[in-house]
Amino acid sequence: MKIYLLNIIFFSLTFIIVAQPKSNGEFQIARLKYGGGGDWYNDPSSEVNLLKFVEENTTVITNPEYTFVDISSDDIFSYPFLFLTGHGNIVFSSEDINRLRTYLENGGFLYVDDDYGLDKSFRREIKKVFPDNNLTELPFNHQLYHILYDFESGPPKTHKHNGKPPQGFGIFLGKRLAVYYTYESNPSDGWADPEVHKDPPEKREEALKFGTNLILYVLTN
Repeated sequence: MKIYLLNIIFFSLTFIIVAQPKSNGEFQIARLKYGGGGDWYNDPSSEVNLLKFVEENTTVITNPEYTFVDISSDDIFSYPFLFLTGHGNIVFSSEDINRLRTYLENGGFLYVDDDYGLDKSFRREIKKVFPDNNLTELPFNHQLYHILYDFESGPPKTHKHNGKPPQGFGIFLGKRLAVYYTYESNPSDGWADPEVHKDPPEKREEALKFGTNLILYVLTN
């Protein structure tokens, strides 16, 4: 127990010291590398294109470069916004669980996009991080869906998947949205280079606008 508490204190101090805005004020997303065999690395152009779109259409200055951090590393504390996606399995070790919980409890944000096939393992693993906090569907009037661009029916339907309605779920720590999860939606595919998924321009623009809302919400809450 003493070792665990010392680790928590260390991680908390690490977050407070490291997770500060960069001196040049640039906002960056970090892709989260996880264990379990899932393709956490797919579509590396997604974040780059989204960050370029955000800078072109808002006053936010971004660093549109692809970067990733391993969940097993304290480097996660260097970024206020982590992005997790893929098609396969996710497995968090006990150390990963403690580290991610500390990151989120100290102001970090995790966005998860089911790229098809991620749902079961993500729900299982995030429950280990917050056993007492359930994923709850955000109402359509939530600020995230209207902060700049209006999404009257919640997250957009970028890809068909199983043909179910798109849904957005969250985990709140107090009043703060710490984890946001899109299911049957897959907007991050719409952020990728046009030739990757060959989505029509209007679908890509819709997805990029949704991603912009997400970033603006995180920066202002």
